[in-house]
Amino acid sequence: MSDTLAPARATPAARPRTFLTRRRTYAAGVLALVLVALPFYVDRFWLQAGLFAMAAAIGAIGLNLLTGATGQLSMGHAFFLAVGAYGYCVFAGEKGQTVDGLGLPPWLAAVLAVLLAGIAGGLFSPIAGRLQGAYLGIATLALIFIGQHVLFNAEDLTGGANGRDVPVMNLFGLSFDDSELTLAGVPFGSAEKLWYLGLVLLLGCGLFARGVLRGRPGRAMNAIRDHRIAAGVLGVPVARYRGAVFVLSSMYAGLAGVLLALVFQRTVPDYFGITLSLEYLAMIVIGGLGSVAGAVVGAAFVSLLPQILTRYSDALPLVSAPGTGGIAPGEASRYLYGAAVVAVVLFLPGGLVRIAARRARKHPQEDA
Repeated sequence: MSDTLAPARATPAARPRTFLTRRRTYAAGVLALVLVALPFYVDRFWLQAGLFAMAAAIGAIGLNLLTGATGQLSMGHAFFLAVGAYGYCVFAGEKGQTVDGLGLPPWLAAVLAVLLAGIAGGLFSPIAGRLQGAYLGIATLALIFIGQHVLFNAEDLTGGANGRDVPVMNLFGLSFDDSELTLAGVPFGSAEKLWYLGLVLLLGCGLFARGVLRGRPGRAMNAIRDHRIAAGVLGVPVARYRGAVFVLSSMYAGLAGVLLALVFQRTVPDYFGITLSLEYLAMIVIGGLGSVAGAVVGAAFVSLLPQILTRYSDALPLVSAPGTGGIAPGEASRYLYGAAVVAVVLFLPGGLVRIAARRARKHPQEDA
């Protein structure tokens, strides 16, 4: 009888798992506090670099849902970023002498820009639902050329080669411009205000994608990636899922484009070319395919590297400012993350995010 009433003891396997869960929770809490406090202690350069990384992470999460989780190669991600960025400018901008605009409230313009990117993805989704692998990659590559032609020639909407200014975001009466707002004795300009907006957007996008991957849709997406025919036999509507994931990925890219436009404060067509799409592919490969955390880690690596090299080019060997005889920071960063892609493919197929997972499994600690 006493044995029946005795409390159940945790198994040795359960105790390390409980410890790891608690450790991850504490680490996430500390990281959240650091990110919230950063605008009070760092200068504008680091805030802008972090904002670029946040925007890249949102776009990389969307591409990871498509390529990493569903196995659909896309080379046209930059096209949907451009749709989001320019869509926001057109919806929120005022009609001027050289460019047109609808003058909508900025928050509504941002929502409509994301929806517009989703509609663009929906128009392409029948193709995405029926093609796979390199064939889909080639088809999406055509979007880049179409997008570049439109951006350079539809001058009334895009401003042509010179681009167009980005309207200031205004949300709940708060204007995300350089008008100073003092908090705790610290002046908050546009970078500080956008920092918290970017954090909220990244957190929401990450949690939503995590829920998708851990639920029934995620299992269906993984089944399509691993064995398309078997997934169809099991009753998974393969073409429908592929098309839906393509639309969702496009909306993530559109939101990333809106945030990038707000940080840049000016959109130019040259930025949204094939190089940007290749950088996004590098992000998800380096960070880890099919992982939300991997997309964030890879985006931070690829987006922050050229900015850090530019910042410290005077102190780094072989790296110097453009036109001074050495390797330009942008070129050096491409060499480095290109080498990182090769290293990850050869030696760490799961990406950088798998390093922490391997260490956690290799050195479990028991809960006290």
